[in-house]
Amino acid sequence: MNIRAQIICILFFLFHSNLVFSATAWPDRPVRIIIPWAPGGSTDLVARILGSELTKKLKQQVLIENRAGAGAIVGMQYTAQLPGDGYNFLLTSTGYGFLINKANVDLVNSFSSVALIGFGDSALVVNPHFPINTVADLIALAKKRPGEIMYSSSGVGGFPHMNTELFKMMAGINLTHIPFKGGGPAVIDTAAGNTQLQIGSIASVIGQVRAKRLRAIAVGGPKRNSLLPGLPTISESGLPGYQTQIWFGVFAPKSTPGNLVSSMHEAIIDAISTPEIIKRLDEQGAEIEKMTIPQFSKLMESEQEKWSKVIKQANIKGE
Repeated sequence: MNIRAQIICILFFLFHSNLVFSATAWPDRPVRIIIPWAPGGSTDLVARILGSELTKKLKQQVLIENRAGAGAIVGMQYTAQLPGDGYNFLLTSTGYGFLINKANVDLVNSFSSVALIGFGDSALVVNPHFPINTVADLIALAKKRPGEIMYSSSGVGGFPHMNTELFKMMAGINLTHIPFKGGGPAVIDTAAGNTQLQIGSIASVIGQVRAKRLRAIAVGGPKRNSLLPGLPTISESGLPGYQTQIWFGVFAPKSTPGNLVSSMHEAIIDAISTPEIIKRLDEQGAEIEKMTIPQFSKLMESEQEKWSKVIKQANIKGE
């Protein structure tokens, strides 16, 4: 072999060795997860629990950054434009923002699905002084006082907003929507009595319920929940067929290479398999659900179809 051929072989070896090293070195600096919701809500709580465990698994700091606004659209647009280098991810949940497309972004077309974390139950909670005890009571009172009863939400298109609009449509009632810039402020407002109720995630309301600043009436999932023992489901206590659960998932900008998406997927599955994380998420009313990347992508497509119908019928528009 002549000198030129030897040099070419050496360069070829070094080039491919560098590619292997680069792939196996991820991550070699902090990883950032964007939350398109304000601090204090259920998505933020889940993100911080996951982030602390991922920091251990990846041996790099996982930074949680809140970019709230416009029903998650602000944070989604911001993350979609970030480099797809394996150091920028989005953690979001059920809401209007994941459906936006065309001029904006959506989770199905603008991001790569990375991993589902799990599902969280919802709960109908009221201010302790609000004179109802059942779902049937609420529906009856709302029919007597159309538009007078106010409900809070984390913002236009957030999970509580979507839940309550579905509730209104199925019950044939009119409630007045008071949106906030996050789940935390919305829950506090109902606890203060400025609004009368909310159908939010258990994770975001459970603290106020335990402190007796909110009174739980029913849960929104398909079965009763151990965190609120004795409470019926909304479906069995006045609105047959009603069911909502919030999902929590991680996504990457569309330009992120498949191997880095797979690496993050594996790290998240590893993290949510630890007993400590299972316990902490369970305390927040979140039930872990493991899916493959294709299964998670399929779930997002079905969720987009389901909630698009609610958005169209309720005429929900982004802020």
